[in-house]
Amino acid sequence: RGDLIRILNKILKRKTRLDAVLIETTGMADPAPVAQTFFMDEGIQARARLDAIITLVDAKHVMQHLDEVKPEGAENECVEQVVFADRILLNKTDLVTPEYLDEVTRPQAD
Repeated sequence: RGDLIRILNKILKRKTRLDAVLIETTGMADPAPVAQTFFMDEGIQARARLDAIITLVDAKHVMQHLDEVKPEGAENECVEQVVFADRILLNKTDLVTPEYLDEVTRPQAD
Protein backbone atom coordinates (compact mmCIF):
# COMPACT_ATOMS: atom_id res chain seq x y z
CA ARG A 1 0.00 0.00 0.00
CA GLY A 2 2.96 2.31 0.52
CA ASP A 3 3.67 2.38 -3.22
CA LEU A 4 0.05 3.27 -3.95
CA ILE A 5 0.10 6.13 -1.43
CA ARG A 6 3.37 7.48 -2.84
CA ILE A 7 2.11 7.34 -6.44
CA LEU A 8 -1.29 8.86 -5.61
CA ASN A 9 0.37 11.71 -3.71
CA LYS A 10 2.64 12.36 -6.69
CA ILE A 11 -0.33 12.39 -9.10
CA LEU A 12 -2.44 14.60 -6.82
CA LYS A 13 0.35 17.20 -6.51
CA ARG A 14 0.26 17.90 -10.25
CA LYS A 15 -1.13 21.24 -11.32
CA THR A 16 -3.41 19.62 -13.89
CA ARG A 17 -6.70 18.62 -12.28
CA LEU A 18 -7.81 15.07 -13.02
CA ASP A 19 -11.40 13.92 -13.35
CA ALA A 20 -10.55 10.45 -12.08
CA VAL A 21 -7.81 7.98 -11.32
CA LEU A 22 -8.36 4.35 -12.22
CA ILE A 23 -6.41 1.80 -10.18
CA GLU A 24 -6.19 -1.67 -11.66
CA THR A 25 -4.97 -4.69 -9.74
CA THR A 26 -3.80 -7.48 -12.00
CA GLY A 27 -5.29 -10.90 -11.52
CA MET A 28 -7.18 -11.91 -8.44
CA ALA A 29 -6.36 -9.63 -5.54
CA ASP A 30 -8.13 -8.57 -2.38
CA PRO A 31 -9.49 -5.08 -3.12
CA ALA A 32 -9.72 -4.11 0.57
CA PRO A 33 -6.14 -2.80 1.00
CA VAL A 34 -6.49 -0.58 -2.08
CA ALA A 35 -9.85 0.75 -0.86
CA GLN A 36 -8.48 1.32 2.65
CA THR A 37 -5.83 3.63 1.22
CA PHE A 38 -8.55 6.22 0.58
CA PHE A 39 -9.66 6.14 4.23
CA MET A 40 -6.46 5.45 6.16
CA ASP A 41 -4.12 8.03 4.65
CA GLU A 42 -5.11 11.57 5.68
CA GLY A 43 -3.39 13.20 2.69
CA ILE A 44 -5.20 11.00 0.19
CA GLN A 45 -8.47 11.29 2.08
CA ALA A 46 -8.30 15.10 1.95
CA ARG A 47 -7.73 15.25 -1.82
CA ALA A 48 -9.42 12.18 -3.32
CA ARG A 49 -12.38 9.92 -2.82
CA LEU A 50 -13.14 6.34 -3.68
CA ASP A 51 -16.04 6.39 -6.12
CA ALA A 52 -16.50 2.69 -6.87
CA ILE A 53 -14.88 -0.69 -7.04
CA ILE A 54 -15.39 -2.38 -10.39
CA THR A 55 -14.52 -6.05 -10.69
CA LEU A 56 -13.81 -7.64 -14.04
CA VAL A 57 -15.12 -11.21 -14.06
CA ASP A 58 -14.16 -13.90 -16.56
CA ALA A 59 -17.50 -15.56 -17.46
CA LYS A 60 -15.83 -18.76 -18.57
CA HIS A 61 -13.89 -19.41 -15.34
CA VAL A 62 -15.70 -17.50 -12.60
CA MET A 63 -17.77 -20.40 -11.29
CA GLN A 64 -14.75 -22.66 -10.77
CA HIS A 65 -12.95 -19.84 -8.93
CA LEU A 66 -15.97 -19.02 -6.77
CA ASP A 67 -16.34 -22.68 -5.81
CA GLU A 68 -12.61 -23.22 -5.20
CA VAL A 69 -11.91 -24.61 -1.74
CA LYS A 70 -9.03 -22.81 -0.04
CA PRO A 71 -6.92 -24.02 2.90
CA GLU A 72 -8.17 -22.99 6.33
CA GLY A 73 -7.37 -19.37 7.02
CA ALA A 74 -6.93 -18.51 3.34
CA GLU A 75 -9.43 -16.26 1.58
CA ASN A 76 -10.99 -17.01 -1.78
CA GLU A 77 -9.85 -13.92 -3.69
CA CYS A 78 -12.54 -14.35 -6.33
CA VAL A 79 -15.27 -14.31 -3.69
CA GLU A 80 -13.67 -11.27 -2.02
CA GLN A 81 -13.59 -9.36 -5.31
CA VAL A 82 -17.19 -10.13 -6.19
CA VAL A 83 -18.51 -9.34 -2.72
CA PHE A 84 -16.51 -6.10 -2.50
CA ALA A 85 -17.57 -4.85 -5.95
CA ASP A 86 -19.96 -1.99 -6.53
CA ARG A 87 -20.19 -3.07 -10.15
CA ILE A 88 -19.26 -6.31 -11.91
CA LEU A 89 -18.08 -6.19 -15.51
CA LEU A 90 -18.51 -9.59 -17.14
CA ASN A 91 -16.15 -10.43 -19.98
CA LYS A 92 -15.51 -13.46 -22.23
CA THR A 93 -19.25 -13.98 -22.51
CA ASP A 94 -18.71 -15.08 -26.11
CA LEU A 95 -16.85 -18.16 -24.84
CA VAL A 96 -19.79 -19.67 -22.93
CA THR A 97 -23.21 -20.98 -23.85
CA PRO A 98 -26.30 -18.88 -23.19
CA GLU A 99 -27.34 -21.42 -20.54
CA TYR A 100 -24.02 -21.14 -18.72
CA LEU A 101 -24.19 -17.35 -18.94
CA ASP A 102 -27.64 -17.51 -17.31
CA GLU A 103 -26.13 -19.57 -14.49
CA VAL A 104 -23.27 -17.09 -14.02
CA THR A 105 -25.58 -14.07 -13.92
CA ARG A 106 -28.32 -15.64 -11.78
CA PRO A 107 -28.43 -14.15 -8.27
CA GLN A 108 -26.91 -16.56 -5.77
CA ALA A 109 -28.42 -17.42 -2.42
CA ASP A 110 -26.32 -16.69 0.66
